[in-house]
Amino acid sequence: MTDPASTDRPISNGESRAWEDRVAAARGEITPISTIGWMRIFWRSLGLIGLLLIFVPLHYIYRIFAYGSPFPMLFLRYAGRVSGAKVKIHGTHLKRDVFYIANHVSWIDILSMAGACGTAFVAKAELEQSPVVGWLASLNRTVFVKREHRLGVADQINLLKEALADNWSVTVFPEGTTTDGQSLLPFKTSMLSVLEPPPPGVLVQPVLLDYGSVAEWIGWIGDESGLNNARRVLSRKGNFTLHVHFLEPFSPEDFRGRKAIGAEARRRIEEALCEALGKPLRDFSHDVAPIRYQAPREPAIPTEVD
Repeated sequence: MTDPASTDRPISNGESRAWEDRVAAARGEITPISTIGWMRIFWRSLGLIGLLLIFVPLHYIYRIFAYGSPFPMLFLRYAGRVSGAKVKIHGTHLKRDVFYIANHVSWIDILSMAGACGTAFVAKAELEQSPVVGWLASLNRTVFVKREHRLGVADQINLLKEALADNWSVTVFPEGTTTDGQSLLPFKTSMLSVLEPPPPGVLVQPVLLDYGSVAEWIGWIGDESGLNNARRVLSRKGNFTLHVHFLEPFSPEDFRGRKAIGAEARRRIEEALCEALGKPLRDFSHDVAPIRYQAPREPAIPTEVD
């Protein structure tokens, strides 16, 4: 993570302390929340409860008469807004028969993308255990996967095939974890096996999720728990902008196999992220065991020997 002190502008004591808390959270420590922060959590939680009381009954009533309720999408859209995300859409998203491939920064990704296009998701199993957020994601047909559970991959792929057969849009986050918005991990392509061979008429559309300058603060990285990350985000002052870039779709039939499809999607997302950041990407600074990624280690500083 980049220290804010490395920027050219003056850094306040408040920013410095907040950054220390951010780094401590990535080490797995519990972030202290101020009284004002707890008040923000209270009011935002109250807003989420209000949305639940409105949209969940409407969803189940709708399901009595028809399939494909619009209310989970509307609920998740406003839940993301209450949580602080102001979503700006760039490009045109396909509405059906589409397999979205996106980078992954936060649980806010799921609320905001579902709110933007009603997509179903493949997400890491840890998210299912997160209070409230896991249940919200399940409302929108999220398929929770254990990246290290190799024996369950076939069942997970079958669930994806069923989703595409029902003309859903489905989103996968092939990095295998959330990052800091300044990096892009290698793509784990096992979930792309559903595209071998591609279902008829299905296209792949890469998506860039860009949180701009707040990405490192929002990102759920390192050893931080889901609950701690949710508290940090909900206690944060003000709103933040999430730019959702729906990039140019392509036909998976033009590429030979899941690895080639994943490589093409990653190339397009990396190109768009570099353009959004205005600089090259950097290496992610945390190990990610499920995809066998090891963060670069800083070379030891030689000591002077007498």
